Amino acid sequence: MAVEQIKDGVVVSITYVLTVEGQEEERVDADDPLEYLHGAWNIVPGLEAALAGKKIGDKISVTLSPEEAYGEYHDDNVESIAREDIPDAMKLEPGMVVEIEDDQGYVFDATVLEINDKAVVLDFNPPLAGKTVSYEVEVIGLREPDEEELEHGHPHSLHDDYEDDYEDYEDYDEDDYDDEDQ
Repeated sequence: MAVEQIKDGVVVSITYVLTVEGQEEERVDADDPLEYLHGAWNIVPGLEAALAGKKIGDKISVTLSPEEAYGEYHDDNVESIAREDIPDAMKLEPGMVVEIEDDQGYVFDATVLEINDKAVVLDFNPPLAGKTVSYEVEVIGLREPDEEELEHGHPHSLHDDYEDDYEDYEDYDEDDYDDEDQ
């Protein structure tokens, strides 16, 4: 059965241009669209809400507050970790994104803000936290998810994109730094 409109449990393919303060931050074209599972928190909440009920060919423009997009910027999400607790700290540079795994196995992205003789300062806020963002979106595909996609909470293509995004990042886990430095 063909999917007619966006609702929870539907895999949606979109193209978009994301801008912040008039500057283009990201563009996703039809040759490599973003697929997400609607209702599974694969995209920012304000954009997901704006897309509900849309059909293939629909285009929307939406401006989202930080609360509707990547959240507010929180100073307490910036942490200093002892340099000796991070393997290969000498390879890090400000602006790099690293993965940090906590003791429960959850992986978080952090941007290296500063490196000094004693510590590495990491920012765990999303890069667009605290910013008002605008999206120009076109819906280009709708389909039913398969059982595995429903079970995992995302389409297979999103998993592939996620893996591709992180293949160049350094990977550190809880054993690489002390809990008291967190």
